[in-house]
Amino acid sequence: ADLGLSREAAQVEFAVGKLAELLKARVKATKERVGRKATQTFAEMEEELRDEEAGEDLVFHDDEDEEEMVNNPLKLPLGWDGRPIPYWLYRLHGLNQEFKCEICGNQSYWGRRAFERHFGEPLHQQGLRCLGIPSRKMFNEITRIDDAVALWKAVQAGTQKDTKLADEEEFEDREGNVYNKKTYEDLRRQGLL
Repeated sequence: ADLGLSREAAQVEFAVGKLAELLKARVKATKERVGRKATQTFAEMEEELRDEEAGEDLVFHDDEDEEEMVNNPLKLPLGWDGRPIPYWLYRLHGLNQEFKCEICGNQSYWGRRAFERHFGEPLHQQGLRCLGIPSRKMFNEITRIDDAVALWKAVQAGTQKDTKLADEEEFEDREGNVYNKKTYEDLRRQGLL
């Protein structure tokens, strides 16, 4: 019984897919017409209505269909006009340099600017959090996981060592008594030394 239902469902799904494929152009034209009507003025609507009553077919040409193929053998990025940016601009921005970041899952960044910007992006910060490292400025320019972990261990060891040194710092009063820094400062503030 399940096999019959799944076969019937597959046939219905196939038929709906074919129907959607056949109606794709009509749906696209309808969407464009609705969008055009939403932005038309009253005068434009009246003119279109007169044209329809006169029996004229409205034919609209897509600019995309008539667009010529752009020659881009160097695979340069496209500019705002849809054409490849000039090669000198490509080189000026350093887009010919690839930077890989192991922390981001071997993501590639083209150009120094994009590479430097990625350190503040969520993907890089998430990668650092997965390693148990807080996102700090000192981890900018570090792209290898081993280097980041080594630096974090060094930072942690340094902070632990600094706190020990601060606690172990000793002071001596006029009578020769030795105090740690905290006790010495407390006694001095109270005027007992």
